[in-house]
Amino acid sequence: MPEKLKRSEKIRDRQTGKITTKHYYLKNTPMSELKRIVDSDARPKLRIKCLKEIYRRKQNELSIKSPC
Repeated sequence: MPEKLKRSEKIRDRQTGKITTKHYYLKNTPMSELKRIVDSDARPKLRIKCLKEIYRRKQNELSIKSPC
């Protein structure tokens, strides 16, 4: 299961009554938001999750750019 930034939300459409679920996965979070969380007074567990995600993205970026 992918790591989440926060709990999922169930959003009910008032007109139709349908319920949709909004997920907050780290992989879908913009890099600027991740950096903001790392620099703020967030919970240590959340800061570590964001640091790991930033590191993962940097590794993927390097592997894509390498000519090998």
